[in-house]
Amino acid sequence: MILPSKFLPAERSLIVLGSEILNELRDYPLSISEIWERMSAARRNVPLAFDWFVLALTLLYAMNAIELDKNLVRLLQVSG
Repeated sequence: MILPSKFLPAERSLIVLGSEILNELRDYPLSISEIWERMSAARRNVPLAFDWFVLALTLLYAMNAIELDKNLVRLLQVSG
C-alpha cells in the first residue's frame, strides 16, 4: 500500500502519490481542495480515489513532510 509491489502499481502507491503532492506544494502552500483538483487533473489516465489521496496526505503528515496551517498545506523545512 505504501510502496509499490507485485500487486500494486507504482502510480497507485502512497509514496508515489505523496511525491506528487510534494511536487504540487514546492512553490507555495495550497488548500486541500486545490491540491485535490490539481492531482485529479494531472492524473486523467490513472484515476485517483479521494480516500487514497487522503491516505497519501496522512502519510506525509506522519513523516513530518507537511503541516496544515490556516487551512493551507505547506511543506516543512528540512533542517540539517
